[in-house]
Amino acid sequence: MTLPTFVPGQRWISETEPELGLGIVLNVENNRVTLLFIASSERRTYAVNNSPLTRVRFSKGDSIESADGWKLKVTEVREHNGLITYEGLADDGTPRALEEVDLNHFMQFNKPQDRLFTGHLDPSGLFRLRYETLRRIGQLEQSPVRGLVGGRTSIIPHQIYIAHEIAHRQAPRVLLADEVGLGKTIEAGLIIHHQLLTGRVERILIIVPEPLLHQWLVEMLRRFNLRFALFDEERFWQVEDANPFLSEQLVLCSLDFFMDDDERQEAALAAGWDMCVVDEAHHLQWSEQNASPEYLFVEQLGRAVPSLLLLTATPEQLGKRSHFARLRLLDPDRFYSYDRFQLEEMQYESLADVINHLLDDPELDRETLSQLKTLLSQDLADDLLERLGDPERAESARGELIQLLLDRHGTGRVLFRNTRTTVKGFPGRELFAYPLPLPEAYRRLLDETQPRIEDLLHPETLYARNCTDAEEWWRVDSRVEWLAETIKGLKSAKVLVICAKTRTAIDLEEALRVRGVRAAVFHEQMSIVARDRAAAWFADVENGAQALVCSEIGSEGRNFQFAHHLVMFDLPLNPDLLEQRIGRLDRIGQSETIRIHVAYFEDSPQSVLFRWYDQGLNAFSQPSPAGLAVFGRLGSELAGLLRAPDSDGETRLVERARKLADAIQEELHQGRDRLLELNSCRKEAAHRLVRFIEEIDREDSLWPYLEDVFDAYGVAVEEHSDHCYILRPGEHMRTQFPELPEDGVTVTLDRGIGLTREDMLFLTWEHPMVRGAMDLILNSEHGNAALSLVRHPELPAGQLLLEVIYLLECTAPKRLHIGRFFPPTVLRFLFDQDGNDLSALPLESLAEQPQQFDREHALALVRSKQKLINRLIVSAEKKARAQMPGIIGDSAKRMLDAMTTELKRLAALRRVNPNVRQEELDQLKENAIEMNNCIQGAHLRLDSVRLVITV
Repeated sequence: MTLPTFVPGQRWISETEPELGLGIVLNVENNRVTLLFIASSERRTYAVNNSPLTRVRFSKGDSIESADGWKLKVTEVREHNGLITYEGLADDGTPRALEEVDLNHFMQFNKPQDRLFTGHLDPSGLFRLRYETLRRIGQLEQSPVRGLVGGRTSIIPHQIYIAHEIAHRQAPRVLLADEVGLGKTIEAGLIIHHQLLTGRVERILIIVPEPLLHQWLVEMLRRFNLRFALFDEERFWQVEDANPFLSEQLVLCSLDFFMDDDERQEAALAAGWDMCVVDEAHHLQWSEQNASPEYLFVEQLGRAVPSLLLLTATPEQLGKRSHFARLRLLDPDRFYSYDRFQLEEMQYESLADVINHLLDDPELDRETLSQLKTLLSQDLADDLLERLGDPERAESARGELIQLLLDRHGTGRVLFRNTRTTVKGFPGRELFAYPLPLPEAYRRLLDETQPRIEDLLHPETLYARNCTDAEEWWRVDSRVEWLAETIKGLKSAKVLVICAKTRTAIDLEEALRVRGVRAAVFHEQMSIVARDRAAAWFADVENGAQALVCSEIGSEGRNFQFAHHLVMFDLPLNPDLLEQRIGRLDRIGQSETIRIHVAYFEDSPQSVLFRWYDQGLNAFSQPSPAGLAVFGRLGSELAGLLRAPDSDGETRLVERARKLADAIQEELHQGRDRLLELNSCRKEAAHRLVRFIEEIDREDSLWPYLEDVFDAYGVAVEEHSDHCYILRPGEHMRTQFPELPEDGVTVTLDRGIGLTREDMLFLTWEHPMVRGAMDLILNSEHGNAALSLVRHPELPAGQLLLEVIYLLECTAPKRLHIGRFFPPTVLRFLFDQDGNDLSALPLESLAEQPQQFDREHALALVRSKQKLINRLIVSAEKKARAQMPGIIGDSAKRMLDAMTTELKRLAALRRVNPNVRQEELDQLKENAIEMNNCIQGAHLRLDSVRLVITV
């Protein structure tokens, strides 16, 4: 190979660092050449015989620019003493000459044809990868479940339905009020994930009670790959000269954080959020005469933020007045009077009666038929009732009638509430109680001190505080020996142990280890990574820990439904906390009955609390939606009995709690809103969405695509186990790879494994690593110019072909999610050297041959065919432009049809349901006009070219 000749003043570009711009040779000595890259203020020295440099040489017909900014159309190229002079016509038509030393230093050579003609040729595999990435992005943009696939969640119909229904609205403002255990946090996370992915929102504020901060932080990160910034006082004051909330896009705070300081409230109100999410919103107190400061702050936020999600208890638990207070936050203009609200709710009773008849009665009586005609327009009612009388069409007619009636339900559009009654798939529960003798050391302490209720329920903390010189508490506590023997007796079964305190959890892990039980510990003082490792060790079936000991707060946001045994080392005073503990295992998809093991000290405050839960609230056998209300009414009496146990008083209190719980439960059942249940999960639509996601999960296209990506960018891949792989930075990695740490990461593409192994990344087409890899390819020049040898039975050897990829793009604000109607559209053309169109031959059919090209000879070939290549690119552009009107017209029609249908539907709904906001219709119209303008302005871009030689 002939060595390049370097002369000071020549212009060269770096193949490995094209972003440096145009380099100029400064000097050549001792077989080394030094270049200055003025645009990037960088200097590089290379070995003359092994430099990654390409000489910049323009040809006749090229347009070039001088360092002073004037342009030249080249008509002649002259070379003297190794330096080039370009002659041609300037912008004003006058003849001029431009020495190469005076070329614009900022010139970039990342256009496909520029890179081709300057010899910057990528491997053919990168060209294919770029093409496949473009095609895949177009498919993903149009997916009906885009934004709902990437969460580390089970595919549960009611959650997917709610997320899809809400996330596709313009600036949604809704109440999520599912019963405990049905996944309100997951529903909110799915909505947030979808809205962020589709660009409908960018700035989100989540407000939760202080104890739930960590749960939300973990859920958003581990389930949805969303990194929220946790703001506390220290974080708030890190930014002094500007609004601290403007420093982050995704912010998580406690409500107390705002209540402590007016300045924080003012900063939050001025921060320009797109969406606000408030958890436990039923704690916001309001009446027509008075409202709590917390309620007033959220009310102000609600007026300042377009989208508002309130997570709350069910309407039946709240009571109607409290329920109205939440609705008032969503739409104060619509819900301005509680009396009017009550009147409207009463009017929906006839609607509910009709739907109940449609659901339950094989034949409708005369009164129901009459009500149907009253509720619906005459024409519509007559048509559907006629179909109702036809046995073959009756079922579909009933379904349509129910959907039409549901659309008329007042709050059904702003309130979603599912119950365990309607959502199937929950496991049974079985209680195992273990009364144990109270240790003498504990008895003495309880008699000699004036313990708080917390100490009465957790005597080990009292002992540790007062007996610092005595042996460790876990050596005197009979529950510890019982715990070790119980776990051993369960053989290989996984056992989740929950206790209230971090110190207790740490000590229990040590005590179990001493007794030969393999146990992991899990508490809030551990880092998220350490907790992931502990959870992974617990989840490992073959070599993992048999038990996982969790503190109360540390276990929040984690579900361990692969385990079936739950041990409560102590009992919480709050019934909601008890249900949250059981909810770690009692989830939809749990495959076995949950065995709940509870040890307590006899004749002690612990036994009082156990009996209260077991016999009073029946809280171990099933969820107790009345539990919190009963605790609110009888909690002070319970506290008195915990301080001074009294057998007779205990019996009376338990009996009162049982009767009160039964009464509240019956009241809740009677107040059950069947309209709301049906509207919160329209089953046919929900199952259709689930099928879409399941089909995507079953596809096997992601891993082959990723293997090509990893191979192209130098990511080392090692098989870990079935459907699991270890990724590490390779020795020759091209660039920093997204979401890949220096020490590597383990990934899985299997949803089931992803749910149990939170230490692994769960990769989907929506994961940041995958989306980042796609951006890495398309935001660079990688693969946009290539040369390859191919074999094809229909192509004679020795032919030169040019493959050209054009991209028809529609530039629009992300919030419009225009890819639904006009995704980036790939137009591929293949021409032979005579200009014949061979585009019908698919890219996959061109079998590449492994021969390597000598770069110098490849560059010589490309330059010798430059005129032909330019002519073929022009032919491809003409064909692409000829297709543009049809593609644009089809896309505009699809968009206008869809938007018109939705506008008509919402307008019809608004006539019968005032909860359809006029602002929503107006925004939809504006979006349709804006999208049409964007589609009409779609533009064509040459994305990539490949020179092909047949063999």
